[in-house]
Amino acid sequence: QVQLVESGGGSVQTGGSLRLSCQASGDTLSRYCVGWFRQAPGKEREGVAAINNIRHTSYAEPMKGRFTISIDNTKNTLYLQMNSLKPEDTAMYYCAAGPTRGVWAGYVPSVDEYNYWGQGTQVTVSS
Repeated sequence: QVQLVESGGGSVQTGGSLRLSCQASGDTLSRYCVGWFRQAPGKEREGVAAINNIRHTSYAEPMKGRFTISIDNTKNTLYLQMNSLKPEDTAMYYCAAGPTRGVWAGYVPSVDEYNYWGQGTQVTVSS
């Protein structure tokens, strides 16, 4: 099974950028559908973006145009480039992997579709 470790979180001001990384081991990410989720204090974990084995991507509506999900198969690493960050983006961010599936423009990843999770990396955006 795949193990996932996130990194790249931190504190930035409104309008800043961060790039999150998710290093996989134990299996090849390209065999899975992989996604990013986030969870703010007191809120449920929500889907942010997903990418499948044929590089189809999708984003939750608030992230469209600001976030970019990508995967480097040579490094077995998933990325999330986050630009134009807002205070409401403050959350713990998690990467996750699940069975390969179709991903289309309107698809928002759901927690119950993903089996393997990282430990999370904190993103804090100040105004």
